[in-house]
Amino acid sequence: MRRALALASAGLLLAGCGSQAAQQETPKPPRLPRALASSWARQANAVATALAAGDGCTALDHANALRSGVDGAAGDIPRRLRAMLQPMVDALPGRITCNPPPPSPQPHPPKDHHDHGKHKGHGGDEG
Repeated sequence: MRRALALASAGLLLAGCGSQAAQQETPKPPRLPRALASSWARQANAVATALAAGDGCTALDHANALRSGVDGAAGDIPRRLRAMLQPMVDALPGRITCNPPPPSPQPHPPKDHHDHGKHKGHGGDEG
């Protein structure tokens, strides 16, 4: 899961940051607008962070937001990139199980230093 997410993130970043090297023999690779690539990389990182924290519900929310963002920008994504990106982004929410984060440790209640009869029945006149 993390590997697929990392590959998708890397693909987004690389697509948004094409090099300006002279490539006269091969056509330029399709480019993703930098703002979209940056936004989607942040969202993919948010999914990964939530998964690493064991918070599947938050990860699922971020994955759905990422999918919505990609769907909404479909016209701005070059066809070749969209053909690779769309199936990965569409499948991501289905691979995440919504489970709440693990509970944080509860602080222990303060110790009561009052006697409360702990020594009752120990010696003395009680019988």
